[in-house]
Amino acid sequence: MRPADLAREHGLSTQAVRNYEQDGCLPPAERTASGYRVYTEVHAAALRAYLALIPAYGHATAGQIMNSVHAGDLDSALIAIDRGHHRLLRDRDTLDAVKDAIDHLPADRPVDHAVARRTIGELAHQLRVTPATLRNWEDAGILTPHRESGTGYRVYRAPDIRDAELAHLLRRGGYPLEHIATVVRQVRTAGDVDALAGALDDWQRKLTARGLAMLKAATRLNEYLSLREA
Repeated sequence: MRPADLAREHGLSTQAVRNYEQDGCLPPAERTASGYRVYTEVHAAALRAYLALIPAYGHATAGQIMNSVHAGDLDSALIAIDRGHHRLLRDRDTLDAVKDAIDHLPADRPVDHAVARRTIGELAHQLRVTPATLRNWEDAGILTPHRESGTGYRVYRAPDIRDAELAHLLRRGGYPLEHIATVVRQVRTAGDVDALAGALDDWQRKLTARGLAMLKAATRLNEYLSLREA
């Protein structure tokens, strides 16, 4: 096969195929006497595996997996795959936790605002984080506590406590502060959680798609490994 033959199947450029080989995502091609690359069905299977790995694990991890395979380090490739599955499970757990947290947010039930007030120390103790963490969340736009006149002390009211609880769950799920700020803003600006339903459904669809991509990637990678061993 020529580079164009591999490229045509996937709508790629021939340069992309050469780049994948150079980056170690494909095994080295044989060369003709005149220096032209010659690919085989093994290379075609490698390209199918690599391209299937990308939507499942991302470009960086897909490249790491293929490079490990080509270096003869199958265990490292499998560890990278295991980590991807672990992240997917963690994301599923986090989504479930967020759904559960939203179900228990106080927006749709009466709140005693005189009682639902926390100082920064009290809220930090409730969430088992440090006051510095709450200040970091404030800097990121996640929390917007009220400031007492005169003292300037932070006062966290019911909506602030709700935002902090949601942020805490997402942070435990490994999400970056900028992502958490976006989710919290959606809840805050809507005034209730209805506006978040569409985002959660989209999140669920993406997790399902990633899981299915992992199944396809496993099939393609297994086909490639079988050809290499033949």
